[in-house]
Amino acid sequence: MSAGTFSEKFAARLVATAEAAESMLDALLQPHPLAGEKTRPERLLEAMRYGALGGGKRLRPFLVVETAKLFGAEGEGVLRAGCALEMIHCYSLIHDDLPAMDDDDLRRGRPTVHKAFDEATAILAGDGLLTYAFDVISDAKTHADPKVRADLTLMLARAAGLGGMVGGQALDLEAEKSKTPHTKDFVALMQSMKTGALLLFGVEAGARIGGANAKQMAALGRYGAALGAAFQVADDILDAEGDEQALGKRAGKDAERNKATLVAALGLEEARRRRDALAEEAIRALAEGGFGESAGVLAEAARFTVSRKS
Repeated sequence: MSAGTFSEKFAARLVATAEAAESMLDALLQPHPLAGEKTRPERLLEAMRYGALGGGKRLRPFLVVETAKLFGAEGEGVLRAGCALEMIHCYSLIHDDLPAMDDDDLRRGRPTVHKAFDEATAILAGDGLLTYAFDVISDAKTHADPKVRADLTLMLARAAGLGGMVGGQALDLEAEKSKTPHTKDFVALMQSMKTGALLLFGVEAGARIGGANAKQMAALGRYGAALGAAFQVADDILDAEGDEQALGKRAGKDAERNKATLVAALGLEEARRRRDALAEEAIRALAEGGFGESAGVLAEAARFTVSRKS
């Protein structure tokens, strides 16, 4: 299979999961209060919906759904776990775009949340999505077994927090001020936290829901880690040479802001080689896990991460 060419099965399942996730997020972000809630402020809810709906490939829910499917686990609960993860991702984008962070005006081809609303509302919208994610994943509707729900909640907290995505964002911001070149080892660590942790969670959450054994979990962990790393290198490359209209956001800002990227650390050609090698590493991990043809869609997901244009 050539780069950028994907089976109808993969394309159809990616679209189907994106549509299902969009529908579920829409249903979750309705104005009717849940038990224990007083009311849902209209402007805040509107900003949360703006930040979470109407765009994106929904790769993270896709990874939850497709990994769980390896073990025969499907249905509303699996999708809810994927949507909880997507809420974390969307909150992080809202906060990353703020003037105090990456100061971006465009996201997915339209004004960022703080531009469409205001900075205070954008901060609260991110906070709302973050906390709602834990509401969703810890709810009995997500999984009947409280032990599974507790495991998923802890896994998501670790992936999203101090030693995961938030910590990676802190390292990223600190790196902008560095007077010395960023080393590839530092960049790899930072990216494994900022971007890789949530993608890895998507895979491991699906495996936990599906009841993977230790060997299967280890193989899927290697797959998720390599896929997450490949995804971020691909992002670095897209920022360096991508089309701004296709990206839906401003290109070239990484170099302008002294961002810690593997393009800066390795050069463009070596970054491309690392991206492709990571995708192959992910695919090998699936083979080592003994999943066979049933993991074909996940193998294509690895290729997709390195071939996308946005």
